[in-house]
Amino acid sequence: MSDTPYPIDLDSIRGAFPPGIEAPPLLLDFAGWLNGRPWGSVGCFSLQGQFSDQAPIFDGSPLRDRFALFMRLPDGSAVGGWYGAGLDRDDPPIVGLGSEGDYELLAPSLDALLAKLTSQQFDEAWHSLRPHGEVEPQTGELAQWLARRPAGEPATCEDCASELPDFRGFVEKWSRDREEYWANHRLMAELGWRLAAHLPKGKKPWDKTHFEVAISGKQYEARVMSRGPQPFEEAASIESLLRDLREEMRRAQPELGLWYVMKFGLYADGRVMPNFEYDVRPTIGGQPALLSEAKADLARAPRPERWVPKWLV
Repeated sequence: MSDTPYPIDLDSIRGAFPPGIEAPPLLLDFAGWLNGRPWGSVGCFSLQGQFSDQAPIFDGSPLRDRFALFMRLPDGSAVGGWYGAGLDRDDPPIVGLGSEGDYELLAPSLDALLAKLTSQQFDEAWHSLRPHGEVEPQTGELAQWLARRPAGEPATCEDCASELPDFRGFVEKWSRDREEYWANHRLMAELGWRLAAHLPKGKKPWDKTHFEVAISGKQYEARVMSRGPQPFEEAASIESLLRDLREEMRRAQPELGLWYVMKFGLYADGRVMPNFEYDVRPTIGGQPALLSEAKADLARAPRPERWVPKWLV
């Protein structure tokens, strides 16, 4: 383990910041300092960017421009800047989106997060941000490096922490509102009705039947996930419904473009809860979707440059 260096992906970090906002020099310099050091020596994480779509938050795609997630933890949790309403866009607070439902404001700024790494002041829910027990810690070296940097704002600030908004409250309200939105969405209600033959056999509230849909230009495929992906009788009849949904979502948030994959669960009460993927190249008929079709979608629904996935460039 001590020979494994930290995984660092600067391209993905730069791309994870909202359009118009660049990755701060401090973060890039920290990546340079961390490069080649043993994984776990100042915490157990990788420096990699990701969008809120893939973070542990329900229906995270519409929040892409509110986060800059630059750190991943082994359990799937994500850490990064939060660009919420009224927050400093030049120096946002740093938050954690926990895979077990821990949503926490970890530090009032990036400076403060790095200072906190040196003092290992993280509670049990965020123990991955402490050094690994089997690796020689380098938190002292990090503290020295931070001390040598040009003086900025003080790294810790008790007053400003109390002025920051309630991050957990924000996430919980977002999740409630989005679940209610999809539960009452007319196209989702019709989808649930059309797929009534596939309602889960179990009666527990969490029982659901999983479906996966891929759309790319004129290409389309829908599968039910039953002992692997399987075709199902109603697939053709719901295509127009799903295309209508795709267009409606594009009009509501044009900068996201068009999704290529939709995964959804059909619950026993008929509710449909979706998850959308805008960056994955879909597979249709066992083959990657035709690039010409995917690019036709991109031309029709352009995105900010940093939101265009590499396979589409």
